Amino acid sequence: MTVQDPVAVQALAARLSPGFTLGVASAAFQIEGNLAAGGRGPSGWDAFAEKPGNILYGHSPAVACDHYNRAEEDIELIRGLGIDSYRFSISWPRIQPGGSGPFNPAGLDFYDRLIDQLLAAGISPMATLYHWDTPLPLEHRGGWMNRATAERFADYSEAAGARFGDRVAQWVTLNEPASVTLNGYALGTHAPGHGLLFDALPSVHHQLLGHGLAVQALRAAGVKGAVGVTNLHSPVRPASGSVTDRLLARVFDLMLNRIYADPILLGRFPKPPLMARPWFRSLRGIPDADLATIRQPLDFYGLNYYYPVKVATGRGGGGPSGAAEAMLKVPFHLAGFPEYGLTGFGWPVAPDHLGILLRELKDRYGDALPPLYITESGASFPEPDHVTGPLPDAARISYLAAHLGEAVDATAPGGIAHDVDLLGYYVWTLMDNFEWAAGYSQRFGLVHVDFETLQRTPKESYYWYRDLARAREPRRG
Repeated sequence: MTVQDPVAVQALAARLSPGFTLGVASAAFQIEGNLAAGGRGPSGWDAFAEKPGNILYGHSPAVACDHYNRAEEDIELIRGLGIDSYRFSISWPRIQPGGSGPFNPAGLDFYDRLIDQLLAAGISPMATLYHWDTPLPLEHRGGWMNRATAERFADYSEAAGARFGDRVAQWVTLNEPASVTLNGYALGTHAPGHGLLFDALPSVHHQLLGHGLAVQALRAAGVKGAVGVTNLHSPVRPASGSVTDRLLARVFDLMLNRIYADPILLGRFPKPPLMARPWFRSLRGIPDADLATIRQPLDFYGLNYYYPVKVATGRGGGGPSGAAEAMLKVPFHLAGFPEYGLTGFGWPVAPDHLGILLRELKDRYGDALPPLYITESGASFPEPDHVTGPLPDAARISYLAAHLGEAVDATAPGGIAHDVDLLGYYVWTLMDNFEWAAGYSQRFGLVHVDFETLQRTPKESYYWYRDLARAREPRRG
């Protein structure tokens, strides 16, 4: 499918129900820049990025896309898409620099303006409260390894709800607690850079507790919008039929998927296989009161899907993102999927596994699974740093069409996940940005950003998504 293929666009649009939400997503730390502007405090990611060797090519997030100063321009780009919703994140250190104590009026005012401008442009705001930018003073006190961070997160959430709750349509408490634990605390490839492996699991408990407390705080603040959470999920498969591959795949499925979703949706942590129980000892004996707090009724559940995972016995490298040094200490590694093409990150392009994942989630959680949004779906591909016009990015168009089509078909009557209530799909991401430890080397955007001039140039995928939005049936209500 290409942007010049109106028949294919019309065919995909015809498969979208009138109430289905099309959106785009972003994260504050990745686009805002001006990290010290307007009284913003430092985050753990600021400190991590300053250490030599942590960010590819030594790239700095200090400017990023300069969204802090260019929000109006970026909202106009969203408006031009004709989509329904924008998922953005609120920077905790921008509105509460110390992670506790006073709130920053300038930071609150920035998001007030952003939300009002979105609404004036006819775009529904979905606000994420935590997209990995822990205030540095809290990180110095242990970050998510410290239970007190959950309590501070609830205070911040209550303040955000009180200030913006009359206008935000959906609230996401946490974004991808699995990525925070695995990449940040277990492997050390993301902030705060710890290589604790299984000793990082208290950060799971405390993030989930923070989520539950935040849901309570938002509702106590009287927010009008729906409340949910977003988790990264991947189907996990053994590399072979061997006993050890199958067992270690079960272990990795716990680490990546179940120890986050089970407590949120079922109110309990899953039991690991007998041989793996010593690895999960940190999650034994969680107080019943904490589990009850974690399991809050949710209006929706956010799913971020990028690729499936294959687990093989033995130490070593491999896998979609290579191997962190800490992974060499565990008795398994991630294997590749040679049958699929790859994104610029080396991730397999496997839209069929999205339908499989939706089926697995419904089978696992049944009626406890709330309505779903796919809150992130997208791909990076090698692209030039400078462009003079719309960038042809047929690979991205193909990726988005295949993944959105799979999601819609899987949840349609007769589909593999026909009993899943899928509410919408958010493209990751609006524009090229600071891609965490990969710096500016991976471009996921519908809009190309020249990181020297900060010029925004829509790619062909931008116009494809615009045409898809225009070709839909009118939304009801």
